[in-house]
Amino acid sequence: MTGVEPVNDMLPIQGGGYELYKAAGKLVGKKALISSGDSGTGRAIAILYAMEGAESAIIYLPEEEEAVLETQRLAREKGGQVHLIPADLLDPDICSVVVNKAIEYMGRINILVLNHGTHVMKETIEEVTEKGWVTTFNSNIQSFALLSQHTLAQMKAGDTIITSAPTNPYIGHPELLDYTSSRSAVAAFSRHLAKEHAAGGIRVNTVCPGLVRSPLVLEKLSLEEQEEFTTPMGRPGQPSEIATCFVFLAGPDSSFISGQCLHVNGGVLIGR
Repeated sequence: MTGVEPVNDMLPIQGGGYELYKAAGKLVGKKALISSGDSGTGRAIAILYAMEGAESAIIYLPEEEEAVLETQRLAREKGGQVHLIPADLLDPDICSVVVNKAIEYMGRINILVLNHGTHVMKETIEEVTEKGWVTTFNSNIQSFALLSQHTLAQMKAGDTIITSAPTNPYIGHPELLDYTSSRSAVAAFSRHLAKEHAAGGIRVNTVCPGLVRSPLVLEKLSLEEQEEFTTPMGRPGQPSEIATCFVFLAGPDSSFISGQCLHVNGGVLIGR
């Protein structure tokens, strides 16, 4: 798979190759706030949401403006309306500002997609500094909680929150202790929030991706490491294959699903 570009709007077909994702108007009229939509899975989510009829606002770091403008262009090509909100979510005060700006653009928020996060590779616990712990947890769980808190204030029955917490918490990762720990917190947070709001008809679920072919992942790997970048299915996933799960959990087909972790990992957890 070395050298294959990430795919945002197509899905693999039997025998090799790809075909265009088949939209069915599942999110027509919905308003989505998506964090980290500048590349990878976040970009694919924004594009598939556009294809399904949703209007979206994307939160992105100011230094990722060039990338997020490309996401906006691609989503608009699919007929979507996409707004851009630059913000550093490490600042706790910015979370309410971001939510209010999204509501200003779209009128309300039906779907909150929490897809952002940060990690730094460290081989041992001794290498993880106090500042590193705080930064990782502020980015990967505190901002999730604050964005959810401010968004839930205007959500109604039928609305949904979808968090992202990769497979790491379920299998462990020796070089990502702080990141893996923070993603475990995301899964627990999401389950609690789902139970808290179940009676009100607001659903909360988590997507747990495995190995995904995204620019941020590939740029950290040597060519040799990319050759070994695989799953029991014989390949890593494409961003589009993860994004379909965010469509499913945001739409009517998942109306009786809440508090769940949807594992999308090419069979990595089989037998564990």
